[in-house]
Amino acid sequence: AAKRAIDAKTKPLGALGYLESCAVRLSVLQQSLQPEVTTTRVCIFAADHGVSDEGVSAYPRAVTAEMMKNFGAGGAAINVLGKANNVQIEVIDVGVDAEIEFVANVRHEKVRRSSRNFVREPAMTEGELQQAMAVGASAIKRAVRESVHAVGLGEMGIGNTTSAAALLSALTGCDALQTVGLGTGVSTETLQLKRDVVARTIALHGTRNANVSARECLRRVGGLELAAIAGAALESLNHSVAIVADGFISTVAILCAACIAHEEYRAGAAAIAARVFFAHQSSERGHALAIEAFSTLSRMQQRPLLDLEMRLGEGSGAALAMPLLRAAAAIMREMATFESASISAGDKAEQHA
Repeated sequence: AAKRAIDAKTKPLGALGYLESCAVRLSVLQQSLQPEVTTTRVCIFAADHGVSDEGVSAYPRAVTAEMMKNFGAGGAAINVLGKANNVQIEVIDVGVDAEIEFVANVRHEKVRRSSRNFVREPAMTEGELQQAMAVGASAIKRAVRESVHAVGLGEMGIGNTTSAAALLSALTGCDALQTVGLGTGVSTETLQLKRDVVARTIALHGTRNANVSARECLRRVGGLELAAIAGAALESLNHSVAIVADGFISTVAILCAACIAHEEYRAGAAAIAARVFFAHQSSERGHALAIEAFSTLSRMQQRPLLDLEMRLGEGSGAALAMPLLRAAAAIMREMATFESASISAGDKAEQHA
């Protein structure tokens, strides 16, 4: 019905391209030919990573806490982009390695101060993993209670591109050359170090291809904020809210959620895919691979809405993509049909030609 509705609009068939597909998906998700994407929110889950002790980042771990203050004061890129695009911003401390309870405009739901160094031991205990995933699930429940139609999932944390690369390698079996990128802009020497760290990590903890479950991969080599994002994606299965993946890190976490759904739930990865929109194509190495793996697993071909050569994180890409989803819903809801505009069949055929 949604496909027939979009085809009946006063335009040549398919003239609005991928925006039409988004409109149809939103209608199916909300089970309505009058879809709404009026209220939107980006959730930024913040945590530090023990693997940063290996020297894999261009910045010290203390930067995460400083950025939390910047978020709280409204001075970060995501604050500006959210304001410019009428997107609510929610910042959640799930594992920042500092005592920042005094920082305003931040939800304080810390599981622990930083994950462990997964080169030496699993990043989280089972209890910590469950708690972090519950933080993400709570964010979705809260958004639904507050009538949010689309939730962007973003992150902040020193060392998280290394964690995401390790998790992507663990989930797909791809080696570090394919999954490890520059992150915040590391040197050539540090890039090689990151690759070595990921290779050692996979040798220690194993991969999903070697009969390690996706949930266990997340516990061993993920991070607290990646676990929260995965928990949010899984919770979305219970609601009609759209999920907007930001960039590389959030995409890997959502891929992990799809793998968990495939392994554990009858709904499977396809149900996650029906809710997920990829905001942009990050310039971070491994992002395209993660999207491809998600598409293959879910059997639903996905493509990013934007390609701006961004690699900031913070949910910045998700904030920029929200107006496109808002526009897609408005087209389905408000655009005239040939019949309602009293355009004759002959005129319609001519326009389509």
